[in-house]
Amino acid sequence: MQKIFETELDRLVPADAFKMMKGRTFRDFERQGIALKEALVPALLEELSGLDESAEVAAAGRCPHCGSDRTYLEKAVVKKEVRSPDGPVVLERQQARCRACDGSFSPSGPGLVDGGGCAADAGGGGAGGAGRGIGGL
Repeated sequence: MQKIFETELDRLVPADAFKMMKGRTFRDFERQGIALKEALVPALLEELSGLDESAEVAAAGRCPHCGSDRTYLEKAVVKKEVRSPDGPVVLERQQARCRACDGSFSPSGPGLVDGGGCAADAGGGGAGGAGRGIGGL
C-alpha cells in the first residue's frame, strides 16, 4: 500500500519544485484525488481482509451439506475478484471438500460484509463464508 501511495504521489506532485503539477483547476485535482483513492483503497481492502482472523482456517470442519466430519481442505487457493465502490479487489478463498457427499464449500466463518450495502457480498459456499484473505466474499 505504501508503494502504491508513493508511486501515485510522485505522479501527482513532482519531486522537482520547478515542474508544474498536472491540472489547473480544482476539478482536475479532484479527479486526481479520485484516481489516488481508486488505486489505494482496493489494495487496503485486500490487505485488511487477509489479516482478518477468520480469513484462514486450519481445518475444514463439518460439511454444511450432509453434516459429515469427513472433510478436508483443498491445497489450491482460489482467487476471486469482487467489486468495491472504489474498484476491483482480488481476494483469496479457501475451499474444502467432503469425502462423504463430495460436496464442496468454503470453510471459514461469516463474512466481512455486514450487508449494509458497501460492497457486494458475493456469497460463499454452504458454510457462508470465506477463505484466506476473503472474509466471506
